[in-house]
Amino acid sequence: MSITNESELIGMQKASEAVAYTLKEMTNYAQPGMTTKELDEFGAKILSDFGAKSAPYLTYGFPGWTCISVDNEFCHGIPTEERVLKEGDLINIDVSAELNGFWADNGGSFIIGEDIHQHQKLVDASKDILEKAINSIKGGVKIADIGWLMETEAKKRGFKVIKNLAGHGIGRSLHEQPDDLLNYKNRYDSRRFKKNSVVAIETFISTTSSLAVELNDGWTMVGNKGGYMAQHEHTIIVTDGKPVILTEMNGILN
Repeated sequence: MSITNESELIGMQKASEAVAYTLKEMTNYAQPGMTTKELDEFGAKILSDFGAKSAPYLTYGFPGWTCISVDNEFCHGIPTEERVLKEGDLINIDVSAELNGFWADNGGSFIIGEDIHQHQKLVDASKDILEKAINSIKGGVKIADIGWLMETEAKKRGFKVIKNLAGHGIGRSLHEQPDDLLNYKNRYDSRRFKKNSVVAIETFISTTSSLAVELNDGWTMVGNKGGYMAQHEHTIIVTDGKPVILTEMNGILN
């Protein structure tokens, strides 16, 4: 969507606050010994206290309030009673929701407890790359150039990007134009970011895979060559200068 008036701005701020606060609280709450279902239900309570509804459930009938992916799961992990978090797990929580007709999306990867499997370098790369990308976005900037920046920065650090996952426009629904905000340069893409548009910018930084493939559960995605992936995501408003980060409260870049 494009922000055209004060009420749209306030609507997006409120929806973004709901998802950002939920992500932050879930991140702080997660600990070894907890099931992903328990963590999801904790997030569900916060979202419903805001009056917000789960975007993946509303849009796709996803079997959970939030997506919680652990270790080799890249994204769209289903929260279950069976999945127990362990010390050193790499976890990704993605929280998107609808509130009063406005939609917002954010996510972050982090480590449960001590970093016994040395995932921190991957997590930090994902954060740094998201921050660099956001700081480079303004009206008129080529979408493909941000993809190029993301992939170049990933390679510099010895990582790859996932080529079939992408950021997207958002606002009046979960996925809007511009779609396919890729983590690499699509040289056929001549689109540019538009001032006042709302987009969800996300990184997909991986150790060994460059594609995500779906498991038999119809949701969870893993790497085509295995390994691990870190994702960080903010909902932003594009301006003439630095973007407005609507989900800044989640603290994922701290």
